[in-house]
Amino acid sequence: MERQDKDLAWMLQFDNIAWYEDGKVRILDRRIYPIEVRFVTCTDHRQVAEAIRDMVTQSAGPYVAAAMGMALAAYECRGKSEEEQISYLTDAAYVISHARPTTSKRMVLITQASLEAAKAALAEGKSDVSDLLRDHAVEQNNIRYARIGRAGKYLADLFPQHGAVMTQCFAETIVGMMLREARAQGKDVRFFCPETRPYFQGSRLTSSVIYDMGFDVTVITDNMPAFVMKNEGIDIFTSAADVICEDGHVVNKVGTYQIAIAAKYHDIPYYVSGAPDVGHPTIDTVKIEMREPSFVLQAMGTPTANQNVHGYYPAFDITPPELVTGVVTDRGVLSPYSLSEYRRDSDDLLV
Repeated sequence: MERQDKDLAWMLQFDNIAWYEDGKVRILDRRIYPIEVRFVTCTDHRQVAEAIRDMVTQSAGPYVAAAMGMALAAYECRGKSEEEQISYLTDAAYVISHARPTTSKRMVLITQASLEAAKAALAEGKSDVSDLLRDHAVEQNNIRYARIGRAGKYLADLFPQHGAVMTQCFAETIVGMMLREARAQGKDVRFFCPETRPYFQGSRLTSSVIYDMGFDVTVITDNMPAFVMKNEGIDIFTSAADVICEDGHVVNKVGTYQIAIAAKYHDIPYYVSGAPDVGHPTIDTVKIEMREPSFVLQAMGTPTANQNVHGYYPAFDITPPELVTGVVTDRGVLSPYSLSEYRRDSDDLLV
């Protein structure tokens, strides 16, 4: 299969997200990109899990890092007996997949696929499966990118010829794919990106990808969406999701809920891209990750509040189905109330 990251922005290239080679995984530090281009180098799979937990990579980046982390774990236990390697990789899969609680079910899909590939190779007598797992990660990423490319077409089809679109946080691959398709369709679309505090993924990452792919993009602060919707002619609000429950609830970066409310008030459709998560039949199965409260008292390392006051930092919020116009999947646009209609492949992961 042709590399599916062709013609995408630099930070969406496989090699620039996370990459295993020669006993190391290097991960683009998205906490500081594009102000600075720096990679975090991990020499142990636990460091990969730590990098995921510390938000070195976000959005779909952790899924790439997880697979590359499994390749690193294989390097760590190379040469041991088949039984010892499987035991080591099983433990590593748990450590990596549970680095962050809200997305652990999706992460399990990634690490389990790597584990099964390792078991098959070890059964054939291979003593070092690290490079094999790196190649497996690339193959799985290719499949995922191709699937998201189909969703990207459905999403771009919804954009007016001369439209204005508001995004939220960093929707990773779907951003690149919808832009590539919009470009192919010759659509002249303006984008507005809320900054997404406290990590500023919208202002740093989403806007960089949109700019790199040749579209007009404007960054706004997180308290401007309603004003911009009213005054700038926003046609569509769109985001990806960290979890899409089968009951239609959407879990995404905190702030999504309030933008969806503003969109509903202004009669602007909200389309979320992704596939329903089979491990989350209802919203009750989702645990919202609460991160270090003091982090909201700063911005990119600069204090912005009295350091003696309280902070509050839920990483995600929940948007109910009545605020969601449609769920854009690789098989078409579904109502949030009919996600059971989604026909799932065994390896489905659309992020």
